[in-house]
Amino acid sequence: MNTLFGYPLDSKMILKKRKQLKRQLLEKLGTEVGLNRKIAILGGSTTHDVKDMLELFLLDAGIVPEFYESEYDQFWQDVMFDNQELVDFQPDIIYIHTSSRNIKRYPQMQDSSESVNDLLEETFQHFAQIWDKIAQKYQCPIIQNNFEPPFYRLLGNLDFTDIHGRRNFINHLNEKIVQYAGAHDNFYVNDIDYMAASYGLERWADGFAWHMYKYACAVEAIPELAYNLANIIKSLYGKKQKALVLDLDNTLWGGVVGDDGANGIEIGQETSMGQLYSEFQTYIKEHKDMGILLAVNSKNDEENARAGLSRPDTILRPEDFLIIKANWENKDKNILEIAQELNIGTDSLVFVDDNPVERDRVGQLVPEVKIPAMTDPAQYIRILDRSGYFEATSLSAEDVKRTAMYQQNAARKKAQASFTDYTEYLQSLDMKAEIAPFAPVYMSRIAQLTNKSNQFNLTTKRCTQADMEQYASNKDYITLYGKLTDKFGDNGVVSVVFGHSDAEDTSLFHIDLWLMSCRVLKRDMEVAMMDELVAKCQLRGIKVIKGYYYPTVKNGMVKEFYQQQGFTKVSEDDKGNTVWELYIEEYAKRNKVIEVIGTND
Repeated sequence: MNTLFGYPLDSKMILKKRKQLKRQLLEKLGTEVGLNRKIAILGGSTTHDVKDMLELFLLDAGIVPEFYESEYDQFWQDVMFDNQELVDFQPDIIYIHTSSRNIKRYPQMQDSSESVNDLLEETFQHFAQIWDKIAQKYQCPIIQNNFEPPFYRLLGNLDFTDIHGRRNFINHLNEKIVQYAGAHDNFYVNDIDYMAASYGLERWADGFAWHMYKYACAVEAIPELAYNLANIIKSLYGKKQKALVLDLDNTLWGGVVGDDGANGIEIGQETSMGQLYSEFQTYIKEHKDMGILLAVNSKNDEENARAGLSRPDTILRPEDFLIIKANWENKDKNILEIAQELNIGTDSLVFVDDNPVERDRVGQLVPEVKIPAMTDPAQYIRILDRSGYFEATSLSAEDVKRTAMYQQNAARKKAQASFTDYTEYLQSLDMKAEIAPFAPVYMSRIAQLTNKSNQFNLTTKRCTQADMEQYASNKDYITLYGKLTDKFGDNGVVSVVFGHSDAEDTSLFHIDLWLMSCRVLKRDMEVAMMDELVAKCQLRGIKVIKGYYYPTVKNGMVKEFYQQQGFTKVSEDDKGNTVWELYIEEYAKRNKVIEVIGTND
């Protein structure tokens, strides 16, 4: 497997061997180009170990971090008084590591309801001030810890409901953070409220660690905290998985359907084990509902597999899976075929199987696949959930409809097979393309695409939503998204292009990013996007467009893209990086079987 760290974490080992692990991770990266990011950690407590742990988990995901670390408890001052070192650092992400220890005042027993509300607002504004300042000054994503419960309850159970209770105060403060996050893009919460509860509050709130070292949590809890934080950062830059590949026997149900028959497997409400597997199936089904693709990889006869999935008391049905590989082939072979049929990389797959032999074989032969150690069915949900494979920093309309989109694509392929002339097939689709400058309603999806698309992506430039919003508001930039519908359904936003006018020569335009979803390849969408980009450039008096291709292990399919669009190659270095040039006056629009709408600025 391509990761050094699986869940549950071995925190003692990670803390002890951090330097050795870092060397291993850097060696593993080798000459591979990592994603370099500047991360500022502004702490209300000691953050050195948080930084070290976060670095390991990010390196493991191919993100190479550079850090700025505030002095102890200087998080507010660094932002509000423009610490020059922080200003010069120009962070890509700012993480504010605070905790309940940083709340200076709590309600007193003599305080009135009005006084408590005033204190709550004052405490909240102390933090909101720096969030607003960061958004204005640095225009980068903000990750803020919420607040874990207090480690004691002065009023016992009443502490939860009485306005004077610390527990009550922190709950209301967390609710204000929720409201702020809902009203502000590029603001994300590292949920240490949940982390502390999961870890165990008494262990988390280590008084010795605080008073001796000013650690906000127990030392051995730091890897857990940093792992959770790393999941947010990885998700922001598209380093998360897209599909679950699931075994059946003793994974989605108890027993072996080939031996026990569909009526003999344990699922449903009749037994405790059946209930346990039903709960796990419900958890998997919820992933499908948030846009995760599902596939089966099982050593079984397909008839038996489908019978097990068709029982009236199963949660997951055959139609919930895009692909069912129930056969006697090696599972590594099936995994490769599943990735190919879904048209995604094997590094986008999570393989879930109770059999350690199968897990080991797939891990050895397809090392990019993520493989959690699923041993105890009672822990299946916990292991998969805490692994953070599908961490969501946003949820777009396309995410919710993803399985339906893939099913529609299968219908398109079936329809294509009935045509002998490809142009006639394209005409039959009745395609309509909406191409327009970046719009707020699609900004989340646009940013998501830049971090997911690898094959049809000429420069593989990774951008956050904050980056995209800056480009959209900059008059020197031209931005375009492409949305495609046809008779089978809505493909959603499938293409993104942006670039900028040259600072010294405004008649020259540079394409910074051009990408497209592979599910709409060879359907004239790239031609429609190019036509609109050229038209926008003409309106600005631009004479020459420069395009760039930077090769990666995955984007070889677009190596000659600019040549196909009428560009001329002007340079190529020894790494294969190429520069292409198009004189607009020589560009001619091409016939295309696609109707373009919605192109007004």
